[in-house]
Amino acid sequence: MRYLVTGGAGFIGSALVLKLVEQGHDVVTLDAMTYAANPASLAPLSSHPRHRLVEADICDAPRVRALVSDVAPDAVLHLAAESHVDRSITGPAAFVRTNVMGTQAMIDAARAHHGGLKGATRDAFRFLHVSTDEVFGSLGPTGYFDEQTRYDPRSPYSASKAGSDHLVRAAGETYHLPILISNCSNNYGPRQFPEKLIPLMILNALDGKPLPVYGDGLNVRDWIHVEDHADALIGILSRGTPGETYCVGARSERTNLHVVKTICSIMDRLHPAGAPHHRLVTYVADRPGHDRRYAIDSTKVEREIGWAPTRSFEQALEETIAWYLANEGWWRPIREGRYRGERLGLVG
Repeated sequence: MRYLVTGGAGFIGSALVLKLVEQGHDVVTLDAMTYAANPASLAPLSSHPRHRLVEADICDAPRVRALVSDVAPDAVLHLAAESHVDRSITGPAAFVRTNVMGTQAMIDAARAHHGGLKGATRDAFRFLHVSTDEVFGSLGPTGYFDEQTRYDPRSPYSASKAGSDHLVRAAGETYHLPILISNCSNNYGPRQFPEKLIPLMILNALDGKPLPVYGDGLNVRDWIHVEDHADALIGILSRGTPGETYCVGARSERTNLHVVKTICSIMDRLHPAGAPHHRLVTYVADRPGHDRRYAIDSTKVEREIGWAPTRSFEQALEETIAWYLANEGWWRPIREGRYRGERLGLVG
């Protein structure tokens, strides 16, 4: 198969691209190579005949349309997005531009391509839009998000992703574009930009810096390993029903404080020179509008796609920490340049 993947130099995108090429598919990665993208994440494919990296902005509609026409993909996997809640609090316009306007540009290009296809090729084409569980808002102490949960975004990031979801769904209804939407829980694993909780805590602990925990640390997230998420996306793409939404999670709910303390205990074993790492835990002012709990009911994707997560959180977290310890060449340039671990998303 021939795929176009947007955002393929990012965290989830690179995991997906690497897996698709490994499975024998041809992949063109479209990425604007903004701060969160890292060409090192795709280094194993630097001379691979089945992969091509194109640096372009999804908001550049003429460029995107020309690229889609040139690539003539069997499917578009749309992952490109601004994704960090804290950054959206201080700079929401960039999130509206990329997540809303950029998604519309991708829809328009996919529509033009799909409209020129014939027969079985037209029937097989898919536009997979990768979204987040944050569009559903905040859960109380019980209950789960599923495909019927109403949208209730509470941050500029989640609002922009909700807007993109609605645009994709509308394209399916109005223009009969064969769309698929996935809403996934929090990802972790290798090659994640260190503004996110888990890599930030790992690298701060390694450098002996404070481990900032927002509020009381009892906000709950459902954690899924990025490789499990990539497997789910490939399953949805190949076996999903056009027009349907699939919620993807790993049933691994943990409070942020539990995650940080687990990282500390693993670091004590893997990096004993800095032990005990829990002494670095520091409680800081909470994030504005901080959602209390997310949790996903993955019954539909498990039943209809035949997918299930394969990694336990604690074991995969230790493997993730070991990866960061062994791959300083990937993250050190980031920590010394684009992002040094500073607090983001404060409202004055």
